[in-house]
Amino acid sequence: MCGKLLRGNRRGCNLNSSNGHPVPSILVIDDDPDILEALSEILESEGFGIHQARNGLEALEVLEPLRPDLILLDLMMPVMDGWEFAENIRRRPDWAEIPVIVLSADRNIEDKARQLGAVGYLAKPFELSELLSLVQTSLTSLQAAGTGGRHIGPGQA
Repeated sequence: MCGKLLRGNRRGCNLNSSNGHPVPSILVIDDDPDILEALSEILESEGFGIHQARNGLEALEVLEPLRPDLILLDLMMPVMDGWEFAENIRRRPDWAEIPVIVLSADRNIEDKARQLGAVGYLAKPFELSELLSLVQTSLTSLQAAGTGGRHIGPGQA
């Protein structure tokens, strides 16, 4: 999988040192630097390859050279919010299949995640165990199904 072109974009290419398999890569998009760093450190410590963006525009620039396996997306951000970012990636066939998990403090997060076509959602603040379970379930569903996934909320992972 590593080094192989996928629809014109090179995937993130970190290899697991214990088995030589590609490490799943996650793009974390959040304007809060504390949340961005905390999520990145936690996921990296769990063995994921992490890429960061502070808003939707920055995330689109990150997507150009890479195709992550999963996107964690905050909805409310300056410059380009999560809605506009999601609209942009859905218009590109090479990005449209990347599963998205929405992270938001919005009380209507379930409806908004469904409208965006997200595979899952977490309401801020959330438990670390919920995040890890949802990420793992989303990646496992993706591998089992080939692409896409089911809509997953808290307690359903």
